[in-house]
Amino acid sequence: MATPKDLPRDIGGFIRDLRNNAQISLRQLAEQAGVSNPYLSQIERGLRKPSAEVLQQLATALRVSTPAMYLRAGLLDDKEGQGVLAAIAVDPGLTMAQKQSLTQIYETFRRENERLAAEAEAGTGTADETSTTETTTETVDDVTSAATAGTGATPAPATKPAAKPARKRSTPADRAATAAEEEKQS
Repeated sequence: MATPKDLPRDIGGFIRDLRNNAQISLRQLAEQAGVSNPYLSQIERGLRKPSAEVLQQLATALRVSTPAMYLRAGLLDDKEGQGVLAAIAVDPGLTMAQKQSLTQIYETFRRENERLAAEAEAGTGTADETSTTETTTETVDDVTSAATAGTGATPAPATKPAAKPARKRSTPADRAATAAEEEKQS
């Protein structure tokens, strides 16, 4: 796994690679990020170092995690899972959509765990793991659907579907009783 020390600090090359993978022009990215065309060109060529604010705008425009962008630029240490985000961001075997999905899923899990820990610390005891699992599963499904949209890929189910409750089989006598009951009500 890549660590921050293993990652080159060439943020410009990283941004250029992300832009090329997203198949957008320099001009389009500059417009989406709210920076000038020449400034973005200088960043990509390593002539300028972007501020944290500009990195955030570029991350948003490129649909990547801001912490991953900060980590790549050397603004963050590898604390609290940022190495995972960096590894996702630099993995050449993943598409841009897959990188975005994995990053969103990871961050969702982290936020949910922090929320549960805060509830447990506060002593509320209201953390319902079933609803947490359902919420997280829905988020994973939404992200996976968004990542595979337009790629022709069929996402694998995120979790095993819940078993349907067993239905009671009706007998002819049950059906006759139900019909008689319905007729009484009419």
